[in-house]
Amino acid sequence: MRILVVEDEAPLADAIARGLRREGMAVDVALTGDEGHEKASITRYDVVLLDRDLPGMSGDELCRQIVSSDELTRVLMLTASGTVSDRVEGLSLGADDYLAKPFAFPELVARVRALGRRATPAAPPLLTVGDVQLDPAKRTVRRASGPVDLTRKEFGVLEVLMAAKGAVVSSEELLERVWDENADPFTTTVRVTVMTLRKKLGEPGIIETVVGSGYRARDTGPAKG
Repeated sequence: MRILVVEDEAPLADAIARGLRREGMAVDVALTGDEGHEKASITRYDVVLLDRDLPGMSGDELCRQIVSSDELTRVLMLTASGTVSDRVEGLSLGADDYLAKPFAFPELVARVRALGRRATPAAPPLLTVGDVQLDPAKRTVRRASGPVDLTRKEFGVLEVLMAAKGAVVSSEELLERVWDENADPFTTTVRVTVMTLRKKLGEPGIIETVVGSGYRARDTGPAKG
């Protein structure tokens, strides 16, 4: 899940970002309304966490811009005011949910996950390629030989590849969907992650390199003996 945090209090923005990254999400941060608008215009986010009181473009105006430009992105409004009238006003702008500060972080995570499910087309209960089964909800992977223990990034790469149903996914798309803006596009991060993922999955391999294009997951048949 790709998240944008638009919050002008840098310590709070960084704390939210670190916490959501620990939950396996890719998180970008903007400290002004203008910066948030620029990032939201370039990248399609699943959820935007948006403070109402921002320097530059206001949170209210940014909410209107996001809602009018992308029906898939969900907006969670954050504000220091928790009055009923303030919540109603925020939701009337098109925000999908509203959370008053201070808030409990587990509640924030639960609300972000709920909005993320609404922002993304429903995934099948299981993704299957060959004898590999991935459960997006439980975040587990199994082969016929048993469970496969993956890191968050390895799981994210495998989920994107399996959900593509045999289509080729470029390294750039994997970097954008599984990591975040802090990832260096010129590093070997994706290649190294795919390499370790292949080792953990074992044989027969289901991840194929398409030279010059990227990777795809497909059933390569039984292991050759």
